[in-house]
Amino acid sequence: MPNIRWLLALITAAHRLVYRASAGRIGHRAGGKQFLLLRSVGRKTGLLRITPLLYVDDGDRWIVAGSNAGNDRSPAWWLNLEARPDADIQVGARRFAVRARKAAPEESERLWPLLEASYPHYLKYRERTQREIPSVILEPRPSDSEAGDPG
Repeated sequence: MPNIRWLLALITAAHRLVYRASAGRIGHRAGGKQFLLLRSVGRKTGLLRITPLLYVDDGDRWIVAGSNAGNDRSPAWWLNLEARPDADIQVGARRFAVRARKAAPEESERLWPLLEASYPHYLKYRERTQREIPSVILEPRPSDSEAGDPG
């Protein structure tokens, strides 16, 4: 399989740019899927990182998969959240302060079918990697459910 990471990085950058420039009107829904923008802080650099992620709704929570396209390395955004679980997300035009956590095994058992239904390639990703792909739960932070402008 050829290395297309540069192409994925280009698509991600374009998606992030259009999503932010349109205040979430373009890029929130694409190809029958829902995307949010995750705003987190780099664990090594301390720099702001904004990552578009496919998500599914679960009540008042948002569920994302730490798949990294089935790579044996965890995605950087998940490593950043493990180090600093408080983050902000943009869902369409709305912004929320969230706290991230890995789903407990029983939660993950219920959530994985929802993730796979939203994006069938997750099943292939799970087969491709030796690591456990986490179901990541983004929950509104207790003190402030809506955040200010993430920048």
